[in-house]
Amino acid sequence: MSLPLPFPPPLPAPVRLIRAVDPRVPVGVKRRLVEPLLNRTFAEPLAEGEFDALAGRRITLAIEDLGMALTLTLEGERLRVCAQPGEAIVRGGWREFLCLATRREDPDALFFQRRLLIEGDTELGLMVKNLLDGREEGLAQGPFGELLVRLERLARRTT
Repeated sequence: MSLPLPFPPPLPAPVRLIRAVDPRVPVGVKRRLVEPLLNRTFAEPLAEGEFDALAGRRITLAIEDLGMALTLTLEGERLRVCAQPGEAIVRGGWREFLCLATRREDPDALFFQRRLLIEGDTELGLMVKNLLDGREEGLAQGPFGELLVRLERLARRTT
């Protein structure tokens, strides 16, 4: 019989680094890093108007175990990172977001099992979830997809 630890185990070095750095990164830097990637990844659904319901609205993606949060909106047919809090928050761990992005697990199951949570304006959160769910190939395309696949392999080795 093992005794519970009196304190949680130490966080891996990459997680500690992300937790220390992310809150200090200005929104402008996040915009330059994240927006081109998102707008390339979602170019087709953006052009088809699938994200139009996000115009003037904000959704936050909170990756809790990494201590990261990113709030997105739609401006002029482009996804933008913004500093204001989201009206809806999709909250979960990095592995759950990775499963959502790569579609290695059913997105509905991630929410029904409460591994990913929607808080605030649930209608907005579900709309974004359904947009991601509607992409048959997930986000695993091109260089971004290759990175996601590598992260998924790493996650499987560490579990």
